[in-house]
Amino acid sequence: MFERRLQILLDDDRYRRISALAERRGVSVAAVIREAIDRTVPHGADEARSAALARLLAADPMPLPDDPRDLRSELDALHGRHG
Repeated sequence: MFERRLQILLDDDRYRRISALAERRGVSVAAVIREAIDRTVPHGADEARSAALARLLAADPMPLPDDPRDLRSELDALHGRHG
């Protein structure tokens, strides 16, 4: 069950948008707000996953062979497999 109460003030436009979405989904306005928080604010493993993704996307590109079979051979060699 929920343990904390939060009061927020919204302008008319935001309230109309949230309440319309809640009505379309058949849920409460509070449920829409909680979902928006969960989607926006990382939680534990999500935060670590987001940081890892950011590092991957920021990495410098690396050269790849033109033929995909050459890449497969290179990866197999790196993993100690022989195909």
